[in-house]
Amino acid sequence: MDRGELPVFRYDLQFFPVQHQGQQLILVQDPLGLARQGLALPLSLYRFMILLDGTRSVKDLQMEMMRQQGGLLVGETEIQRLLSHLNDAFLLNSEAFQKAKAGLVSAFTSQRVRPAAHAGESYPEASAQLRQRLDDILKSRPPGSGPEGSIKALVAPHIDLSVGYKAYASTYGLLKHTRPTRVIVLGTGHQLQEGLFSLTEKDFETPLGVTPTEGNRVNDLRKSAPDIMAPDDFVHRSEHSIEFQLIFLQHLLKETPFTLIPILCGNLQAGLPEYNRGTYLQKAGPFLNKLRELLHDGERETLVVAGVDLSHTGPKFGHEIPASHLESRFHAHDTTLMEHLCRLDADGFWQESGRVYDQFNVCGFSALACLLEILPRCRGEMRYYEIWHEEPTQSAVSFASAVFRD
Repeated sequence: MDRGELPVFRYDLQFFPVQHQGQQLILVQDPLGLARQGLALPLSLYRFMILLDGTRSVKDLQMEMMRQQGGLLVGETEIQRLLSHLNDAFLLNSEAFQKAKAGLVSAFTSQRVRPAAHAGESYPEASAQLRQRLDDILKSRPPGSGPEGSIKALVAPHIDLSVGYKAYASTYGLLKHTRPTRVIVLGTGHQLQEGLFSLTEKDFETPLGVTPTEGNRVNDLRKSAPDIMAPDDFVHRSEHSIEFQLIFLQHLLKETPFTLIPILCGNLQAGLPEYNRGTYLQKAGPFLNKLRELLHDGERETLVVAGVDLSHTGPKFGHEIPASHLESRFHAHDTTLMEHLCRLDADGFWQESGRVYDQFNVCGFSALACLLEILPRCRGEMRYYEIWHEEPTQSAVSFASAVFRD
């Protein structure tokens, strides 16, 4: 690194505490795949890295390290060695990282098909094994009864299939009651940092085949509000919130060819100047209007699927206390949000999130906010709710399933 450059660590990385042979380590997960898979940092190196916020010079870092080590002398050479080590591992937002990322962006954006990113890891890579896995999941809950009225939208989780299988079954068990020829999937853009939405014209491939995307419609949506769109579709590369929905859709609609409109929704707290519904509608109104028109297309039966999880609590997600100590509060928050959602009460939905300042990290809020603005008059029903506890990190994730019928 340039010696005059103020080092900054990458804010898109995820960190998880682990124990290995009695030693406390911090496991690094890189959504871009540049950092070595399974990379774990000693706690001391992790503490050094999070000091790299772009405001500290090498001299500042020397002083901070000396304070942390009780006055023990730390030389500039040692600081530079640590910075070089982090930079070589692609953990810093440096010139080397930006060059490597640009190569990944260029390679992905030039592709016509978005390949499966999680086959062989989150679900089987072989089509026959995947179909068997999905059938096993669907059998975990009684099949949904025939709906009174046609299905307009479904809410499903995007948590790992092995964790959320009952919620997936509660959602997709209803798909036999509808045969859409177009599916709009509202996913959660976990890595979306620029823009409120990210669209892609790419077709989507999984072990079950390739589903065509309506490129013309996607392009129309992008043109309706270009100032709130991500500059490219790179965040779709490794995002799972759409991919997990697609494998169920492909499996259950294999006799009904359908097209896809894939939309990733970004963090509204970070993306809006003021966190309220009025500001959201002011910024996203033209896009929402254009998206709403697709649901009133008399020539196509259109289904909307929102792939969302709810609260993320505990030390893993920035809280200072275990998730179990917060459970009664975030459970009540989830329940209230889902009640407003099922009543199509968008004002109440936003007010409940604002009431707690989104302190429970509801990662599906933006996708559900979008869903509320585009649905026709219908009624919602929550089908399932669960809280998954990750005991090693004392953290938890909640998720739900729901259906909307006219």
